[in-house]
Amino acid sequence: MDSPLTTYLLPAALAVIMFGLGLGLSVADFRRVAAYPWPVAVALVCQLALLPAACLGLVLAFDLSPELAVGMMLLAASPGGTMANIFSHLFGGDVALNVTLTAINSVIAVFTLPIVVNLSLDHFMAGSDEVLGLRFDKTLQVFLVVLVPVAAGMLVRHRRPRFAERSTQAVKVTAISALIGIIIAALVAERDNVLGYLADVGLVVFLFAAISLTIGYGATRLARGDHRQSVATCFEIGMHNTTLSMAIALSPTLLDSTRMAIPSAVYAVVMFAMAMSAGFLLRRIAPHEDAAADAGEPARVTRG
Repeated sequence: MDSPLTTYLLPAALAVIMFGLGLGLSVADFRRVAAYPWPVAVALVCQLALLPAACLGLVLAFDLSPELAVGMMLLAASPGGTMANIFSHLFGGDVALNVTLTAINSVIAVFTLPIVVNLSLDHFMAGSDEVLGLRFDKTLQVFLVVLVPVAAGMLVRHRRPRFAERSTQAVKVTAISALIGIIIAALVAERDNVLGYLADVGLVVFLFAAISLTIGYGATRLARGDHRQSVATCFEIGMHNTTLSMAIALSPTLLDSTRMAIPSAVYAVVMFAMAMSAGFLLRRIAPHEDAAADAGEPARVTRG
């Protein structure tokens, strides 16, 4: 996908997306980890270790093509997004914990995401003439594209909090609108292959989404987190930032591959239905004491 649309607009859209993410973060979000040390630790282990391992297992079991395999690993390495906070709020999760996890995961992913993708490229595409973009010699480029806009957004929020509050929604809408247009153009260019990609990756995406949501809730529950904390991590771990992963896959300066963006595009559609179903299920199985907390009583906080 080498066109002016992807060469210039996509990197700009990715930078704006990350700048908008930074506008929604503050130092207080990171300090809040002191109130939730154990749930945060469990969530990070899930995000950084369990999910990539589970995704790798699925990719190998279903013998995906190299490009789709790398796309799945890119998806697994992507952090949670703001939609996780919204779903957590709708279904009785601990939103403060979501904000904390989003802040920490977003920064950590700047370092871990290139590592996971580089290792995936080395494993699945070694010796191929189609080895693409995101090699170790371009890791610094990824850091600059992702980390610098986040830091700039946080600085603007710190210096001009009112401007940040007013601008956050507009920045998000602008960036996502541009990205949607680019994704549509990419799908049109690959229209003859899209159905085949869906057939190849659809079941894998569905299983990965189910595993992500289950691990997010179950791991925190097993670690003695309460129901509200477990709901928060369920959505935070289960709802990956497909906006980020698709932008990286399509960017001509990074991966420049429509096929690598297919898993994230399919996941973006599948996940909303699955997250909604998971939310209603979690409402039904909520323990009595946590249902009372949702009704307004003080919530129990697990501390390390």
